[in-house]
Amino acid sequence: MFVKKRFKLKKSVERKLKILASVLGCFLIAFIVYSSQIHSLTVLGYSRKASRNILFKFKKEYVLSVGENKTLNAAFESDDYNEKYLDQYSKIEYQNQKHIIKNINTLIKKGYSNSTISMILAHGNDQDVTEFAKRDKINYLEEFFSISYAKLRNYDRYVLYSNETGEDNETTVLVVNLDMDQDDYKNPTIVTDFSTDMLVNKHRSLKKNYEPEDLISISSKYAADNTQSGARVAVNAFISMYKAAEKEGYELVINSSYRSYQDQVELCDTYRNLYGDSYVDKYVAKPGFSEHQTGLSFDIGSRNSSVFSESDEYEWIQENAYKYGFIQRFPEKYEAITGFRAEPWHYRYVGKKIAKYIYENDISFEEYYALFLDS
Repeated sequence: MFVKKRFKLKKSVERKLKILASVLGCFLIAFIVYSSQIHSLTVLGYSRKASRNILFKFKKEYVLSVGENKTLNAAFESDDYNEKYLDQYSKIEYQNQKHIIKNINTLIKKGYSNSTISMILAHGNDQDVTEFAKRDKINYLEEFFSISYAKLRNYDRYVLYSNETGEDNETTVLVVNLDMDQDDYKNPTIVTDFSTDMLVNKHRSLKKNYEPEDLISISSKYAADNTQSGARVAVNAFISMYKAAEKEGYELVINSSYRSYQDQVELCDTYRNLYGDSYVDKYVAKPGFSEHQTGLSFDIGSRNSSVFSESDEYEWIQENAYKYGFIQRFPEKYEAITGFRAEPWHYRYVGKKIAKYIYENDISFEEYYALFLDS
């Protein structure tokens, strides 16, 4: 008969296994505790990397007392973390910038307050702030940067323009942001992408080969001749406006629409021969700087009057154009901002939302662009 032999560990081996089990148990308990600690921070919005550093720096209780804080998270993720600035990190508004903690440290050293540092970060990108942080401390930044659309990179230009002209801070920021403190037609921003909110003026130009998206012909029913064309979205909007006006007894007509770069060259040459260089320089957009090249602008007239600004159609369109996404692009009151003389016939399609805002707030398209579109 086979008898099973009971296996028995040596006491020394048994002792070692017990020690190993105890060590593993301790590690397991420590891991569970650690994971629980990490979890208590990640649920607040801190990254795992930041959470680990918070624990290793024994700052968990502090962080829990503060709660979710993106700037603190960035600080504990960063190699530039400086413990003596911990309270200040938590009071500075976060911006998604690569060197945010390094720049905060520099700005703190230079004596800027938490609120001023928040303001500096909010008005520039990472590169802007990095360059600004190299400067000596500047007092009274609020005079320009209390304006939401002020740009950190333009600070010196704001100061120069304000000192030279005596303009108020808001006007200064608007003018400089739109490059209107620079010479007309010099070093313009190049506009490459078609959009209904694109801005083209004496400081923002189109390339020679630029052509609007979805360029279509305009029926002579709506235009003075069969040579007119425009961006489909603008043409369709004009047709809707035309039909609405027609129902009320008004007759609109497009006298001029899309013009290519070469068309504008020829137009300038024609006016130059007729009226001379000074006339062209003062009243006619140079090639590449004309809104007509966007395909979104139309010179609108009345079939019942040779002077549009004196027609019933003009009165109607003044009150109704915005409903169809159009604005009068160059009103007399905004000549200093648009850079062009008043053109009561020149209407630009910008879409219903923008047109309504401009109409209700009585501002120029340049002002709208600076407020909401200029990134």
